[in-house]
Amino acid sequence: MTQRITRRSTILGLAGALATPTLLRAQSTDAFPADEAPIRDQTAVKRNISAFTQQNWQDHFDELGVGCLLADVASRAVHYWGGDGESYRLFPSSVPMSDELTKRGYTKVVRKAKNPGWTPTANMRERDPTLPRYMEGGPGNPLGTRAMYLTWPAYLVHGTHDTRKIGRQSSSGCIGLYNQHVEELYELVEIGTQVRIL
Repeated sequence: MTQRITRRSTILGLAGALATPTLLRAQSTDAFPADEAPIRDQTAVKRNISAFTQQNWQDHFDELGVGCLLADVASRAVHYWGGDGESYRLFPSSVPMSDELTKRGYTKVVRKAKNPGWTPTANMRERDPTLPRYMEGGPGNPLGTRAMYLTWPAYLVHGTHDTRKIGRQSSSGCIGLYNQHVEELYELVEIGTQVRIL
C-alpha cells in the first residue's frame, strides 16, 4: 500500500516532529518537582508593575537627604529616590510572612555588605531548629549577594538566591529583592538613606 504525499500531510508531519520535544518536556516531572515544599498558602497577587501602587517620596519623607527607600508591603514593591532628585527605581520584593513579623515605620540604612554572612535570630531557630547558627556568604545564603542593614536589629533589605520568594509573603521580617536588583540598589543607596516600611 503506497501513501500519497500531499502538501498538507507534509506540513502536519513537520509540525508533529517539531512539537515532539516540547510535548516530552511538558510531560517531564522535572519541570514541577513533587517534593518542593510550598512557601506559604496565600492569596494570589499580580507580580507585574501594574500591581504596584504609585508612590511619591513627598508623601512619606520631609526631604530627600542622601536618598529615600520605601518598602510597600501591600504591593510588595521597593521604591528608591536618589538625593539628586532625579534617580528613581522600582523593584518587586518579598515581604514578611505575617503581620507579627512585619515592623513598620521609619528607620535608615546604617551599614552595607557584599556577600553577607547570615546569623538566624533565636526566633527563627526556634521555628526551624535545623537552621545553622551562622552561614558564610555565597550560593544558598538567604541574604543573597548584597545586604543593607537598618537601625532595627535583624531587619535588612537584601537579595535572595531563591527567586520564588519575590512577590510573596516569604521572609521572617526582611525585605528581599532579586540579586540583580539588590546589586543595582546597593550601588545607589548611601549610608544614612532614609527608609520607611509601609
